[in-house]
Amino acid sequence: MALTFMGLLYVQIMYMKNMVRMRDDQFAEGVKRSLYAVSTMLEQDETKHFLEEDVEQIEASSIYPQYTGSGNRIGGIKYSFTTSSGVAGDLIVAGNAEQIRDIQSDRGSIFDRTRSMQEVLRGQYLYQKGLIDEVILNIISRSSSRPIAERADSSVVRGYLRSELDNNGLKLPFDFAVTNRNGGMIYHTAGFDMEQLYSDNMFTQTLFPNDPVNKINYLKVYFPDKHEYIFSSIRFMIPSFVFTFILLVIFLYTIIVAFRQKKLNEMKNDFINNMTHEFKTPISTISLAAQMLNDDSVRKSTTMLQHISGVINDETKRLRFQVEKVLQMSMFDRQKATLKLQEIDANVAISNIIHTFKLKVEKYGGAIESRLDAVNAVVNVDEMHFTNVIFNLLDNAVKYRREDVPLKLVVTTADIGSDKLRITVADNGIGIKRENLKKIFEKFYRVSTGNRHDVKGFGLGLAYVHKMVGELRGEIDVESELGNGTKFIITLPVVKE
Repeated sequence: MALTFMGLLYVQIMYMKNMVRMRDDQFAEGVKRSLYAVSTMLEQDETKHFLEEDVEQIEASSIYPQYTGSGNRIGGIKYSFTTSSGVAGDLIVAGNAEQIRDIQSDRGSIFDRTRSMQEVLRGQYLYQKGLIDEVILNIISRSSSRPIAERADSSVVRGYLRSELDNNGLKLPFDFAVTNRNGGMIYHTAGFDMEQLYSDNMFTQTLFPNDPVNKINYLKVYFPDKHEYIFSSIRFMIPSFVFTFILLVIFLYTIIVAFRQKKLNEMKNDFINNMTHEFKTPISTISLAAQMLNDDSVRKSTTMLQHISGVINDETKRLRFQVEKVLQMSMFDRQKATLKLQEIDANVAISNIIHTFKLKVEKYGGAIESRLDAVNAVVNVDEMHFTNVIFNLLDNAVKYRREDVPLKLVVTTADIGSDKLRITVADNGIGIKRENLKKIFEKFYRVSTGNRHDVKGFGLGLAYVHKMVGELRGEIDVESELGNGTKFIITLPVVKE
């Protein structure tokens, strides 16, 4: 399902990307067509300007008095006619009116008159053709010498651009400028951004491409809202993309929760198994002691009776301690525990704990060392829970000791500034892998000890320590390296003198 969601997202992204590219190509093609049309219309306007100017000069200097019989100057002789079908029309013979009349009045043969007419018309055609060639050469030689601001007037260019862009469906604002071949600015609109000359929002068209190379000019058009215009066509895809992404996030969150629940169930199963083993041993011992008490010989022996009662008492305490540990975590989860805070000297409390725990360490051939150097060690804590925190850390050090070297524990206190106390509990035990350091304070989590089966517990000790240190407004950190021991660092606020 995750791959399907990701595939769907990929297809949507590619579809949006292709739509943007296609829309961008369409936009560029429409702009290019519009700019080419503007350039063509400017060339036509210039040609029209010169043609009108030259025609006026030719008509003013013509040596042929071309007129009709009524005296109206039309450039030849006008004949009116009506066809057999009733269509009326006029025919104008261009040329010298006097010569045409002489030809008409000539008494020569029809062949001679026709031939003379052809010669006159041929001469007139060659003359007009020469005039046209002269006009064209004149346009070519004179056009490039005119100022570009006159050839491409800014108001005319703006009108042509707006008209052509609208015809191509590009109804969005624009700014433009006219530059020479060296990039020099001839003129530009007020909103033209000079820094965007080489961006993809800028389009360029050559003006009057037949001009000499050194007189070439360019029309540059800038569209500030191009990206918004292009992306506006794919906005309908954004909700679909967002909904698909939300579904993917929810699905991944569901999978994560499912895996966490699976892991929690596994840890709870381990907890139940460990609790069964932890409770089974003291219960079996108490049961065995009770059976021994039924023996008359045992009851008659005072020494044996004291031993059995001592075993029952120790195992009962052990059982009660395990039950209290579970109940404590349950109470703190429900926020029902009440702390009895009081000011105590941490150096004194830790010294008493070390004195009590020293026998257990020596039982395994180890040694415990203390360096209680803190000057101001008065903290506001619940004495019972504070004692349990230090005891749990020392007990873990004994549980996870190395078999190949003697156990060594070091407990220290030190001042951190004037408002905090640092307590460290270090050992030379088996250590903890780096990937397990972030998990050791989780409930029911127990670091794997390989084939060792002598380490019992519920996975609640360090969770309890972490919870209690937080309740006492402190912090706890751990430093460890596999095979080189572990150091727990507790920081607590002190009571200012």
